[in-house]
Amino acid sequence: MDQAIPSRLCGRPFNETDLARLRQEIALAQPPLRAEIARRVCRALEWTDIQGRPKLMSARVGLLRLHRAGLIVLPPPTCGNGNGRRFVPRPESRPEPIPVSVPLRALSGLRLARVDDRRASQLWNGLIERYHYLGYSPLPGAQLRYLIQWDGGLLGAIGFGAAAWKVAARDRWIGWTPAQRQAHLGRVLNNARFLILPWVQVKHLASKVLSLAARQVSVDFPARYGERLVLLETFVETPRFAGTCYRAANWHDLGETTGRGKCDRTHRAALPRKAIYVYPLAADFRAALGVVA
Repeated sequence: MDQAIPSRLCGRPFNETDLARLRQEIALAQPPLRAEIARRVCRALEWTDIQGRPKLMSARVGLLRLHRAGLIVLPPPTCGNGNGRRFVPRPESRPEPIPVSVPLRALSGLRLARVDDRRASQLWNGLIERYHYLGYSPLPGAQLRYLIQWDGGLLGAIGFGAAAWKVAARDRWIGWTPAQRQAHLGRVLNNARFLILPWVQVKHLASKVLSLAARQVSVDFPARYGERLVLLETFVETPRFAGTCYRAANWHDLGETTGRGKCDRTHRAALPRKAIYVYPLAADFRAALGVVA
């Protein structure tokens, strides 16, 4: 059965008239491709940024949400997202391993450089594939990626993607209903990858980067996707990691996942358990997520 029409979609007001226009643009799209539909929707709904450029990524994220809710039907994707294919990093994504072992205050110019072009993207992907224990896979949905830099060079990488659809402990802590979660999940972002390069040994660097990232995504996410961001989440595999840097950066520990995962059908909890951490970006985050006090 179709879900209720959301009152907002990726930060913009949305109603039945908009939904009808979307369905019309889907029917008229030639060729019938998701990219072409996103372009038509941006023109039809005047979905542009402050410089008048079509917000194609926001449109595609919003269209996918409506498709998954049963409100529209999108054509099948014509290109895979790389799942099932081994990612081979480029040689230039292997930086020279120059040891960095200094006090945190000595890292002049510590910053997060947003990944905005192909070269930076290839570097980020390669670093994650080579040095992160999970390796590289495309981040889902709305996303932001950064290279961790200082005046002396490269220190690591951090990336955020779409929030998990259902997490029992998180959802209880927020206090939202399934309908509220569906309507407002786009205001939650998942810290899916975090890498400090293995030759970088700087005490408290990880928690400092998390603090920088919380401020940065609060600005970059609405600028890119037109939606206010109010909560971050992450999942830390235990006992591989203790989650110390998240606690030091004042993230809230909500307990552990069940180890089942979204594809579990046998109820055997075969996946590693993960600690659940969240970080509110606003005092009114529950109200922004639809929870009525």
